[in-house]
Amino acid sequence: MSYDNACKYLAERFPADFTRWLLGIEATRVRVLKTELDLEPIRADSVSFLRVGDRILHLEFETDPYSNPPIPFRMLDYSVRLKRKYRRDVEQFVIFLQESSNEIAFTTEYRDRTTTHRYNVIRLWEEDPAIFLDNPGLLPLAVLARSDSPQALLEQVAERVDRIENSDRRQGVAACTGILAGLRFDRDLIRSILRADFMRESVIYQDILQEGRQEGKKEEALLLVTRQLEWKFGEITPVLLEKIRSLSIQDLENLGVDLLGFSELADLEAWLG
Repeated sequence: MSYDNACKYLAERFPADFTRWLLGIEATRVRVLKTELDLEPIRADSVSFLRVGDRILHLEFETDPYSNPPIPFRMLDYSVRLKRKYRRDVEQFVIFLQESSNEIAFTTEYRDRTTTHRYNVIRLWEEDPAIFLDNPGLLPLAVLARSDSPQALLEQVAERVDRIENSDRRQGVAACTGILAGLRFDRDLIRSILRADFMRESVIYQDILQEGRQEGKKEEALLLVTRQLEWKFGEITPVLLEKIRSLSIQDLENLGVDLLGFSELADLEAWLG
């Protein structure tokens, strides 16, 4: 399931709810910025950028603390790119969806010998569900929040979703609730509590599932290509890995064939260039 795509949908359809939660302000105008940053993208499928007044709100949703490059470095990289492009202050939040004891989920800065960069981290399993229950765009996140009785919380969320009057909005929120609930609950339980017809009929649900399937195919192709390259040339530099990650599925498949004829790393660099 494409959990981060569900979150991206929520952030971009309900930006005022997210700014109210994360920045503590009632924003009258929030502009969703499409992720067209200079240079190749880092991982544009799991991030949302919102322009709120004179600042940029950068949201990154994670189920797994592990990534390449590591999350702290990615946050530094994104911050620099956003400031260069928009000339605005940047507020960054990494929102971890699934409970983890990994130290990255408790890390709030990037640090090396000359640079320190700080960002915000939210671990949903520690959050009070109250604020999520009071905002339609945050309702799906409530199922992952702190609770002594998670099933009762899921039932409460389902009841709140059922109250949403606009049918398109209700279906979208229900679809995202069903997807995110999969991180915590058994599928049969989810179906028994949420109205399955909302999810089945929701165009949003089908779109999110399709995006998830495409991402799965890309990850498989990426893994195959990087393993072939590491077997052939040893460790690949982070710069080259980022260029490879930015390729489309078709380009990854083409690279998988073409690299059989590479004799040195310069051939890969020329191909990517």
